[in-house]
Amino acid sequence: MELEDTQAAGELLSSNGEPRSGSTESQESLIQLVQSRFPNKGFCIVQQWTIVRAIASDTDLTKIHLHGHLPLFVFAEKVILDSRGRFDYGNWVRSTMAISFQDGFLFETKNTVYVLAGDGDEKSASLASILSLYQ
Repeated sequence: MELEDTQAAGELLSSNGEPRSGSTESQESLIQLVQSRFPNKGFCIVQQWTIVRAIASDTDLTKIHLHGHLPLFVFAEKVILDSRGRFDYGNWVRSTMAISFQDGFLFETKNTVYVLAGDGDEKSASLASILSLYQ
């Protein structure tokens, strides 16, 4: 990993983003909603989340879209409930790239729907900086 990417990743995690609001519904309501809209997919209700929008070249954006993805990731500091028991309450989690983002709080990836509860924020970062957090 290049030093620039490491520094940018550190800044990404420590900087403030644009405030965003997730769902304010009860946990029970969110569970019912996500199970009805995504019946065969695991879900993870999270708080203290950040949506990270990847800044990428036109070529990279074309590749991302051709694979059925959006240039968006989620990092959450607090897991409230993971339907498949992969993450314990209070743990942090990071998503893979989104395939849909609905209603401002339903962040879908290939395997999971992240339900964004409460307040969070949105940031932009280079694709290389984001991907360096996965190495």
